[in-house]
Amino acid sequence: MKKIIAIAFVLSMSFKMSAQDLVVYDATKDIVNTMHNNDFSVKVRKPGGEWKELFEYGVKVDQVVGSGHSVQKASMAYFDFSGTVEVAVTSNNGAINKARIRPLSYGIKSKIKGNTLSFTLSNPANLSVEINDDIFHNLHLFANPIEKNIPDSKDPNVIYFGPGIHEVPNQKLIVPSDKTVYLAGGTVLKGQIALDGVSNVNILGRGIVDQEIKLGISVANSKNVNVEGVFASQCFTGGSDGVKINNVKTISFFGWGDGMNVMASNNVFYDGVFVRSSDDCTTVYGTRKGFKGGCKNVTMQNSTLWADVGHPILIGTHGNSDKPDVLENLNYINIDILDQKEMQVDYQGCLAINVGDNNLAKNVLFENIRVEDFREGQLLNLRVYYNTKYCTAPGLGIEDVVFRNIEYNGNNANLSIIAGYNEQRKIKNVTFENLKINGVLIHDEMKGKPKWYKTSDMARFFIGEHVEGVSFKIK
Repeated sequence: MKKIIAIAFVLSMSFKMSAQDLVVYDATKDIVNTMHNNDFSVKVRKPGGEWKELFEYGVKVDQVVGSGHSVQKASMAYFDFSGTVEVAVTSNNGAINKARIRPLSYGIKSKIKGNTLSFTLSNPANLSVEINDDIFHNLHLFANPIEKNIPDSKDPNVIYFGPGIHEVPNQKLIVPSDKTVYLAGGTVLKGQIALDGVSNVNILGRGIVDQEIKLGISVANSKNVNVEGVFASQCFTGGSDGVKINNVKTISFFGWGDGMNVMASNNVFYDGVFVRSSDDCTTVYGTRKGFKGGCKNVTMQNSTLWADVGHPILIGTHGNSDKPDVLENLNYINIDILDQKEMQVDYQGCLAINVGDNNLAKNVLFENIRVEDFREGQLLNLRVYYNTKYCTAPGLGIEDVVFRNIEYNGNNANLSIIAGYNEQRKIKNVTFENLKINGVLIHDEMKGKPKWYKTSDMARFFIGEHVEGVSFKIK
């Protein structure tokens, strides 16, 4: 480890800066030789200023073909800015017939000239730039805010990695308490960042944990952890308390590639994350994989989710059948969901609460969530169920769930499901406020609803047995 840190110390951050409001990161020769994807050429500038070229990394994504999986190579680039920047993206594989920049809710308009599109940004954003409807060879463009409080590479409490590729012993960097791990822009770390039983740890920077590393960032049995700005395949939290994950990006391509799992943890806060996953984007579970207990106070806000397989959001599957867990005070606020692709009906639902193992899920808020036209799945799925493949008992119940300002625009959603298990294992008190589907507000007093229809029929929701207290309102 001392040798690795010593090498990192002598490497300085390599970036070009213009008026301290636009920072782009050079790629070292080892990265250029092994990680470049030439599908796009990307450059940025302050309005009217000098263009700065970005390095385009190759990243792997998972395309489901029938019931099989095919790994595709997409692109990723990043930079930091404040104020306003102009971006130009050139397709090196032919003309651009049409393009879109997602999330669509951002309303970013582009101009196309030949094989180049250009657009302007005035706020940091994690984007997907898609050419000619190709979502598997797209450009993931991460426009970060300007980095603040960069740690001193000579501080003994800082584990500092400068630009270039860094190997770590056994592909695992074990981080002690009271340390800061810093990955400078232009850094690639070929090893998991592993926290286990520690406290007061920061993982910061603009660098990359190599995408081939599963569970690239793992926070286990730890307290007071802050992860900010970096990229990895996955960012896991288990058995922990007081975890903050800000502006972290994950893209996975392998089996069981959940993006940001939470297991048996409390006070976990996500802000501004981007997750594209080859399984569920984000989950909240109780007891699982040696982590014991329920979950309380988990919030994800201002984020973007893209499930190439599985659920964008899933709550409740795993727990402790012998000593039931409670999953409570869970909040998902201001989120864009770009996709779901799941053929198995048991695992559909962009917004899913599926409790098993005697779990009780309660006090759950979904607010200001925009769901784009996903490829295959359901808008929501709430079930108290017994999935014998993964559970040893049915769930205990789902209570007090609010869906506020949920908007779906598209034509591919299957019938959504809300269903309890039996009279002792119910779903209780589910409120929809300002639910909008393809521009239509769905509520109990809506015009055009026949008196003999349930409001849920207008939303294409099936409400089954052992469900009570469902209402559709406008405010």
